[in-house]
Amino acid sequence: MAAERAPWLVLGGGIAGVTCAEQLALQFTEDDVFLLTAAPLIKAATNVRQVSRTLEEFNVEEQASSTLERQHPNIKVISSAVRELKAEEQRVITEDGRHYTYDRLCLCAGARPKLIVDGNPYVLGIRDTDSAKTFQSHLAKARRVVVVGNGGIALELVYEIEGCEVIWAVKDKSIGNTFFDAGAAEFLIPQLRSDKPETPLACKRRKYTTESSAEREESRLGSALGPDWHEGMNLKAAQEFSRCVHIEMECEVQRILLGDEFRQLNVLAHCVPHGNAAENSAASGTVEWPVYVELTNGKVYGCDFIISATGVVPNIEPFLPGNNFEIGEDGGLKVDDHMRTSVPNVYAAGDICTAAWTPSPLWQQMRLWTQARQMGWYAAKSMAADHLGEKIEMDFCFELFAHVTKFFNYKVILLGKYNAQGLGLDYELMLRFTKGLEYIKVVMQNGRMVGAVLIGETDLEETFENLILNQMDLSAYGEDLLDPNIDIEDYFD
Repeated sequence: MAAERAPWLVLGGGIAGVTCAEQLALQFTEDDVFLLTAAPLIKAATNVRQVSRTLEEFNVEEQASSTLERQHPNIKVISSAVRELKAEEQRVITEDGRHYTYDRLCLCAGARPKLIVDGNPYVLGIRDTDSAKTFQSHLAKARRVVVVGNGGIALELVYEIEGCEVIWAVKDKSIGNTFFDAGAAEFLIPQLRSDKPETPLACKRRKYTTESSAEREESRLGSALGPDWHEGMNLKAAQEFSRCVHIEMECEVQRILLGDEFRQLNVLAHCVPHGNAAENSAASGTVEWPVYVELTNGKVYGCDFIISATGVVPNIEPFLPGNNFEIGEDGGLKVDDHMRTSVPNVYAAGDICTAAWTPSPLWQQMRLWTQARQMGWYAAKSMAADHLGEKIEMDFCFELFAHVTKFFNYKVILLGKYNAQGLGLDYELMLRFTKGLEYIKVVMQNGRMVGAVLIGETDLEETFENLILNQMDLSAYGEDLLDPNIDIEDYFD
C-alpha cells in the first residue's frame, strides 16, 4: 500500500499529544501535522491560567477531532490505533492498514492502569473516560466498594463516592504519601468523616503551630483523565447516607475470591466499624457479596466490586518490536533533554516517557497532567529546533517541580522537593497548620528552601516559588517564615 507522507506525526490524543500537535501547527503553518489517536475524542487544555512563574491551572475538555481541526486547519486527525512502527523506514502502520511516513514522530501514547489482577470482571481500573463511565454504572447499584491504591485517583475517589461504604486499602503508613507526609494526611482525614460542603472551603490564616524538625489495557485505551475528572459525574450509589470510609493501613490485596470460593473457606467476613445497617446484617451472614478481598493483614471484606488505583504502566508495547528503544527503570521510553528517544527522529512526551537527563536539583518526573502538557509543548519546540538546525535551551518549567491540584476539597500546591525526595537526612521541616483551614510545610536544606506543600487558600505559592528558585539563605529568619503575623509576601517582595 502506498504511504501517505506526514512530515510531522504525533501519536496520542491526550494532553501531551494534542499540545505537541498544536504547537507544531502554529510553528509550521504551511505543513500538515498528523495526529493519530485510537480514542474517538481528543483531550484539549482550555482556560489556561498562569498562577505563578511555574504553576498553571487549566481545564481538560474532551472534544471531537473536528474541533481541533477547525482551530488548526493544518492538523489532520486520524482515528486509528497503531499496528506497527517501522522506525528504520520512518513509517507507521495503523490497525486499518494505512501507512504513514514521517520526517519526525512524537510518541504520546500515555500509560495504562496497573491492575492488581487482569481479567477479573469485578476489578476495575480508572484511567480514561470510558473506564470512568463503566465505574459510574457499577457504582449506581453498589452497597460497598473496595479501593486499592494511594495515589491521586484513589484520593479523589474515596472523597467523592457517596451512598455506599468504601473500604480503602493503603499499603503505606499514611494516606496519599505520593503527595503528602503523615502530618498532611492527618490534616486531611477529618474531611472523610464529615459531609461534603456545598461550596469549596474558604481558608483564612489564623492560629498556627510551628515545628523546626520533622515528625521524624492496551494501546487502544483512551487518553488519561484530566484534573477534576469527576466533576459532572454522579458518583452516588443508591443508599441514603453521604459517606462511609474505612481505611486499612499498611496492607495490600493478598487474593480475590468469588462468592463460591469464599464460602468454601468457611470463615466470616469482616464488617465496617460504624457502618450502616446493611453492613451490620452482612456481618451476621444474611448478606452475600459477589466478590471478596483478602488483605495481607488477615482481614476479609465482601464488596460489589474493586477499584484498582495502583498506578500506571507506560504504554510502550506497540512500538517496541523491531525498534531499538532504550527503556527506563520505570518502563518508559528514555528521552534526553530535548525529548528525543534513542531512535533517530522519534521523540516522546507525557506518561509514555522516562526523563533520562540529569534533572535540576529541584525537579522530578511525575506522571501528572501538568507535566504531560509541559512535555508535549517542549517536545514540539525541540522537534522544530532540530528540523531548523537551531539550538534551544531546556524550558524553564523543568527548573522547578510545580503542581496545583485539589484533594478533599482543598487547594493543594506542591513545589520542588516537597516530600524531601532524595535529600537523605540532610534537611529540616517547618510546619504551620490550623485545623480545618490550612496546612503549610516547607523543606529547608542548609538554610535554603528547597520544597513546600501548601494546602488551603494560603496565597503563599508565588512567594515560596521565588524563595525556592532564588535559593536565598533564609537562616536568619528562622520560624518567622511561617508566622502569620508577618506578611512575608511583602517581606521578600
